Amino acid sequence: CWEVRKHNSSEWCHFIRSNPDCRLDGGFLDYLGGVFCVFPPRLLPLAVTLYALWLLYLFIILGVTAEKFFCPNLSAISTNLKLSHNVAVFSLTSPLHGVTFLAFGNGAPDVFSAVVAFSDPRTAGLAIGAIFGAGVFVTTVVAGGIALVKPFTAASRPFLRDVIFYMVAVFLTFVVLYLGRIRLGEALGYLGLYVFYVLTVVLCTWIHRRQRGDGLAPPGPWEPEMPADVEEPEPSGTNSGDYGEEYRPLLPSQETSLRILTTALSPLDYRKWRRKPWYWRLFKAFKVPVELVLLLTVPVVDPDKEDLNWKRPLNCLHILTSPLLCVLTLKSGAYGLYQIQGIFPVWGLVTLVASALALIIFITTSNEEPPKYHCVFAFLGFLASAMWINAAATELVNILRTLGIIFQLSNTVLGLTLLAWGNSIGDTFSDLTMARQGYPRMAFSACFGGIIFNILVGVGLGCLLQMSSSQPLVKLEPDSPLVWVLAGALGLSLVFSFVTVPAQCFQLGKAYGACLITYYLAFLCVALLTEFRVIHFSTP
Repeated sequence: CWEVRKHNSSEWCHFIRSNPDCRLDGGFLDYLGGVFCVFPPRLLPLAVTLYALWLLYLFIILGVTAEKFFCPNLSAISTNLKLSHNVAVFSLTSPLHGVTFLAFGNGAPDVFSAVVAFSDPRTAGLAIGAIFGAGVFVTTVVAGGIALVKPFTAASRPFLRDVIFYMVAVFLTFVVLYLGRIRLGEALGYLGLYVFYVLTVVLCTWIHRRQRGDGLAPPGPWEPEMPADVEEPEPSGTNSGDYGEEYRPLLPSQETSLRILTTALSPLDYRKWRRKPWYWRLFKAFKVPVELVLLLTVPVVDPDKEDLNWKRPLNCLHILTSPLLCVLTLKSGAYGLYQIQGIFPVWGLVTLVASALALIIFITTSNEEPPKYHCVFAFLGFLASAMWINAAATELVNILRTLGIIFQLSNTVLGLTLLAWGNSIGDTFSDLTMARQGYPRMAFSACFGGIIFNILVGVGLGCLLQMSSSQPLVKLEPDSPLVWVLAGALGLSLVFSFVTVPAQCFQLGKAYGACLITYYLAFLCVALLTEFRVIHFSTP
């Protein structure tokens, strides 16, 4: 499909329509047909600009969905499964940050993007580029930025453990790329290695706490504590009805169902809006449409609230909208639009069943008290938010492939730049903010805990879902020599940190941070020069 720009502009549309390699699997929009058939050739720059803006907005959709809907429901599920005081809590109160449920929430966009990219051999390079590119970015720019912002003493044992596991994961991926395929046993090996990593973290923490005595003692010098003065995040499923204590009425009053619905569907807190600077308001204005649609389709259960975030009219509406969302986004609506016996569509059947169930729940419940089965809404919200993330990730992969065809760029370079930066930008700001507030150890631990999850679960699950009984393997043929530059750069950065951090007695200062950031800039220059064939490498 890359050959399209070599033809006369009058032949672009016919080439795109007639070439099977130009067919985008999945997704709701035909980006290649749009840029080469809808827009005339002279308006190609306008089409690229619109696609770039839509790409940015897709990253916003991924971030908002993961932060305000996917993670809160995942936390509610862990609480209902009685995991909040063992595995799940570890990820919040110790160096296990980013290891289990929190890692799944934070890494959801990366993993879904990898799963979508691995679904097509033509876009597998995007997944490899994004996973390796994010690894290099986080272990150099983010880790170096933390050391520059707040020099600190690293948590020794967790650091060595995480780096060793990550080096093993990178080595396994290098071997798989060299062989050019991944079989069922190797895919299961990725997931097994992550389970072994989690068990190792849990066991080490349990042994360390037993040595210090039973109970939760104050964290030691290698174990970061949870910040207490971080800015209070916006409530999950934001709405202006969740007032603080000082805003609550002195006498309780019963709100009507209509008022509860309109209040719950408001994504703006007007008191907070007035206090915030103009750039926050501008960014919030971009997020409001996304949040409104998500509030309509994704229920959120909050165990920290007295009413568990029970909004009777809205939750009854979710009984209808969430299943509809799932069937209409699964396989880009192919299942939802399927005609049963060629007569009745699946989405119509789902609408009838869900409407009846929503009516029954509305009649048998009250506005004041959540039902005993309210925890089921957490699972429904988890599934609905996962479908939103999957749909956004599918569009993301398709638009990146389209930009690659327009600019004659390999999927790998798009993965290591745009996709890796977009998926890592949220973690970058949160880690640097945490370091600036005086918790650099926790931020530094998060750098490695999250990317271990991304590479092991992203590659393992992404490839496992593409295997079938007739073809129990996935081909991973590098689409450019840049893959080997990426793998070598990531391995070298890990070896550098593995050697230099203990050599400095785990005292990380500004010199270490400056070296890491300089290393990333040098790597980026080499990667781009390799992509544009200024530097030539002999590939295996």
